[in-house]
Amino acid sequence: MTVAGKILKFADDTKIYRTMISAEDVSALQSDLSNLVAWSKEWQMLFNVEKCKVMHIGYNSVQTGYVMNDVKLECVSDEKTCG
Repeated sequence: MTVAGKILKFADDTKIYRTMISAEDVSALQSDLSNLVAWSKEWQMLFNVEKCKVMHIGYNSVQTGYVMNDVKLECVSDEKTCG
């Protein structure tokens, strides 16, 4: 499994991010999410998709929706983090 985006981990929290400029970037991020879901199923370390969210940052960011495990992710403008 490969992931093109950058991943940040802290305890049980996972963030994946990348610069979004084109449709290819959108496709690559959706592919990364699909690969992570497949990996999590294989290793029985499932993501709680109901808690997964999308945050678009920047004025020129491509604004699109993403899906994990056939669930459309909620878009948010801010998010509390641990640490």
